Amino acid sequence: MDLRELTEKIVKSLVVHEDAVSVKEFPSEEENTCVLEVLVHEEDIGRVIGKSGKTASAIRTLVQASSALHENKYVRINFDKF
Repeated sequence: MDLRELTEKIVKSLVVHEDAVSVKEFPSEEENTCVLEVLVHEEDIGRVIGKSGKTASAIRTLVQASSALHENKYVRINFDKF
């Protein structure tokens, strides 16, 4: 499972509107860096970010740990609503 799929699976397990979740991977100017953008329904952004950003931080930690085990890339994840 690649980093995009893992992130999508984690986020979909947290939200109400699963069909509105979109995770896209973008190239980065920095070497060994992966940039992921997560878009969720505006009603679900609070669930994904969590109180004081703790849920978003936990998602980043899980994806970064998976990357360290498999691809050894630094991962940046941006969360947004639409």
